[in-house]
Amino acid sequence: MSRRLEEKFTELARDSRKGLVTFLMGGDPDIATSGRLLAQLPAAGADILEIGMPFSDPMSDGPAIQAAGLRALHAGVTLKDIIRLVRQCREKDATTPIILMGYFNPIYVYGIEKFCKDATAAGADGVILVDLPPEEEKEFITHAAPHDLKLIRLAAPTTDDTRFTMLLKNAGGFIYYISVAGITGTKSADLKPLEARVKSLKSKTKLPIAVGFGIKTPKQAAEVAAFSDAVVVGSALVEMVGKGANDTMIALVKSLRNALDAA
Repeated sequence: MSRRLEEKFTELARDSRKGLVTFLMGGDPDIATSGRLLAQLPAAGADILEIGMPFSDPMSDGPAIQAAGLRALHAGVTLKDIIRLVRQCREKDATTPIILMGYFNPIYVYGIEKFCKDATAAGADGVILVDLPPEEEKEFITHAAPHDLKLIRLAAPTTDDTRFTMLLKNAGGFIYYISVAGITGTKSADLKPLEARVKSLKSKTKLPIAVGFGIKTPKQAAEVAAFSDAVVVGSALVEMVGKGANDTMIALVKSLRNALDAA
């Protein structure tokens, strides 16, 4: 069973560093390009790779990530291709944690047990499922737990303490805190209430807390990392891929890493 996520956060804490989680849509703009870009991210400074599973109805995604998902779907990318992409990444990098993020429907169609088996065999460490509430998670957990495939839970400004306790029951890896209510990449949070909420959540769990949604610049990343364990950057990177500015995207990841280390 993989302990890559636990080992990564232990390493970051030991070195007094904050984690950088980078999101790219799997298969955007095509599988070959996607694989090349993902392979460059750890050397550029990414601590955890978050790979999107393209879906036709991404309810929580903003325009940039929606467009990326559509580009991948139009290129014929399937969930089977995404699992192959994970395997390709893992063959080149044995240590960087890989998280799959998306929606439950493609997994249900693929077959939950088969997905959990295939994803972990390929080298995935965890899954974020935006539309799988704890009330409906039993079937997924039943098949994910034997493979130690972590279910990384999302918490939001609207998540009260009772709900958070419920989310923690089967959560693993880390908690992904959505800094603003709404869709990805459209607005940024006010720092003071965000800091207060993250500190409150940290008092209730030993899991690391990564903050995402609306973090686009090195300055924003450093400010949020001051009170969290990691930051997640997605839309800003995906927008650059959409424009074909792949070198600029890698340069931004390096700038984010430098800002986190300087802070």
